[in-house]
Amino acid sequence: MSLDTRISILVVDDDDIAIEMIQSYLTREGFLVFTASNGREAIEILEENDIQIVVTDWEMPVMNGLELCREIRCRFTDHYIYCILLTSRGRNDEIVEGMASGADDFMVKPFNPPELLARINAGIRLVGLETRDLVIFAMARLAESRDTETGQHLERVRQYSKRLAQEMARLPEFAQAIDGEFIRLIYQTSPLHDIGKVGIPDGVLLKPGKLTHDEFEIMKKHTIIGADTLDAALKKFPKAKFLRMARDIAVAHHEKWDGSGYPFGLSGMEIPLSARIVAVADVYDALTTRRIYKDAFSTDYAEQIILENSGKHFDPEVVKAFELCKDDFVQFIDQYSDEIDEPANYHATV
Repeated sequence: MSLDTRISILVVDDDDIAIEMIQSYLTREGFLVFTASNGREAIEILEENDIQIVVTDWEMPVMNGLELCREIRCRFTDHYIYCILLTSRGRNDEIVEGMASGADDFMVKPFNPPELLARINAGIRLVGLETRDLVIFAMARLAESRDTETGQHLERVRQYSKRLAQEMARLPEFAQAIDGEFIRLIYQTSPLHDIGKVGIPDGVLLKPGKLTHDEFEIMKKHTIIGADTLDAALKKFPKAKFLRMARDIAVAHHEKWDGSGYPFGLSGMEIPLSARIVAVADVYDALTTRRIYKDAFSTDYAEQIILENSGKHFDPEVVKAFELCKDDFVQFIDQYSDEIDEPANYHATV
């Protein structure tokens, strides 16, 4: 049986005609709609189903809309449920009372369906933010538990990635591809670039010396493992752009512009833009920080390596952006230096 990935909405109203109208409209818009005739029935449905949005009338028997909103805020704390309160009441004091009960939005009857849809979509964006932050936090912590990298490595990589994206957004050819949302997403998801290392055996991941050919082949699989992990999350939240970008970064940040990278040997524009950006950020951090097999290289030397690999390892346009903001990278090194001066894992950037 396939998993239903539609957004779940609970409509609560004691008016059968209103219920039927709203349910029919929202179902056509692609939502999975549950219905209840009062707050008590609604609570039972909420206890048995994963509901993201509640649209409830104010005046109902058994348990009215205000009481339902208060109950939701008290009882359902494992995830946020967005509540829209519908009512014929429209005085300012009544609106304040409704919002104070725990409602997130307020609509005065009669209302038109497109307006309700717009308010529901606003709620989905808010709920999506919570889901995104929780997933990123959990996955990033999971990756840290399997690798000896410090948290500052992840912080520097996200800062480098964000700064590169900001600079590239100023280039005419990227004006459409890189907007404010892209910049926010790459900042949030770039720490997950090595999430797949959770599936690499300790004997390979934590080996203090050079990997053999067979060990390196095993290590390379962290890109596929990361993609599979994030694809599983995408099945649950198929509209989550942050998961899609995180997956692209995880699977492709070791691809190279000239096609000599892994896991698929992608080249040029075949490599997702987010992964091409993170590739520069990740390598720069590896060059400028100490590893068990080397001291930190100077920022001048790291810059030289990045420039020499333009058109080979790296997208020339990303390198162009790097040249424009390289001084900021140096500042990030100072700002996010490792608090504990211990060598990071040898295989941090394989």
